[in-house]
Amino acid sequence: MSYQSSESRPLADRVRPTSLDEIVGQDHLLGKGKPIRLMIEGGALNSFILWGPPGTGKTTLAKVIANNTDAEYFQLNAVSSGVKDVRGVIQTAKTNLDYHRRTILFIDEIHRFNKNQQDALLASVEAGEIILIGATTENPSFEVIPALRSRARVYVLNELTKNDLKKILTHAIEKDELINKRKINFVDENYLFLISGGDARIMLSIIEAIVSYSKDEEVIVDKESVQNIVQRKNVIYDKSGEEHYNLISAFIKSVRGSDPDAAIYWMARMLEGGEDPIFIARRLIILASEDIGNASPNALLLANAAFSAVEKIGMPEARIILAQCVTYLASSPKSNASYKAIDAALGDARDLPDYKVPLHLRNAPTKLMKELGYGKEYVYPHNHKNNFFEENYFPDDMERKQYYFPSENGSEKKLKEFLKFFWKNKKY
Repeated sequence: MSYQSSESRPLADRVRPTSLDEIVGQDHLLGKGKPIRLMIEGGALNSFILWGPPGTGKTTLAKVIANNTDAEYFQLNAVSSGVKDVRGVIQTAKTNLDYHRRTILFIDEIHRFNKNQQDALLASVEAGEIILIGATTENPSFEVIPALRSRARVYVLNELTKNDLKKILTHAIEKDELINKRKINFVDENYLFLISGGDARIMLSIIEAIVSYSKDEEVIVDKESVQNIVQRKNVIYDKSGEEHYNLISAFIKSVRGSDPDAAIYWMARMLEGGEDPIFIARRLIILASEDIGNASPNALLLANAAFSAVEKIGMPEARIILAQCVTYLASSPKSNASYKAIDAALGDARDLPDYKVPLHLRNAPTKLMKELGYGKEYVYPHNHKNNFFEENYFPDDMERKQYYFPSENGSEKKLKEFLKFFWKNKKY
């Protein structure tokens, strides 16, 4: 094993906790009488998955568990490791069992393992040959195969609070021999916490950089010094992970709920996190029909135009186009009547027989079709008053149904009145 000097190791690694009592936060798992503490103190280790935001202590906790047991500890990163590496650890674990020694396999970013790689763990986890500790920032429901999830309990790590970050920062400055030699003056501690996005590792790396770059006797930690190191806030957003779905859900529900301010906020969060503006524009087209529909027909036109414009313009100007479209859609009257109509009709199309199209509704482009009666009794509405004739447009053997129930909102109210005037037997 190569030796790494204290100077070359990052601050977060130099001050990493070595016992449960040193770990800050996660009291719901590590406090007295809580599940992980009970498991470690009782020596009855089982496989589990740690799910939480970056920098909340997943790797630290795994190492602390290893330090407090007699198990041999292996750590793999799912990005750089494969099935061959997993099988190597499993082989060692089987040998360890002959000597009554347990083996802990910690896999960081386990959500990046594909199905085959996760399958390679199953038999050994079930047989107890290895104690698997997986770490993930993504929802295991989506990223970890069900068979593996059923064999490993999932523990959720909470985002570190401002108070947690302050404790970690104070501990690091007091403990680290390279940092505590300097006089550090925190002018804007809160900005440091904000820019770190709740990630303790990022916070400590920022402090380490500020201290190392400063040539003054007194190191000033303020907004300016933090911004010199980090140009933008650490945004917790993975375009392919759960937070992606959480934010787009909040965004859509805000537009549907006619709150343009909340909608703009959630969209800003997505854009700041690097979301593709085309994805947002595509969702707006769907939303324009699903939630606004005929209450404001222009909504679909604007959403479609916005999509085209965003595609041509790109960021950062695309944000202005999206903002116009979002505020319009959020401020528009709402109706899901057409959306409900098609779903109800699709249900009947699936469940009812395939009724024949009545002859009078069929077109007759050939002489034979005309002789067979295609279109014979069709009544042309434009030949009647108000361009309307009450005809049965359903199959002969099918009961007439009503799928579309216009709302009282916006332009759809006028459509409702129009239909009600003609179709006396329908419930408008």
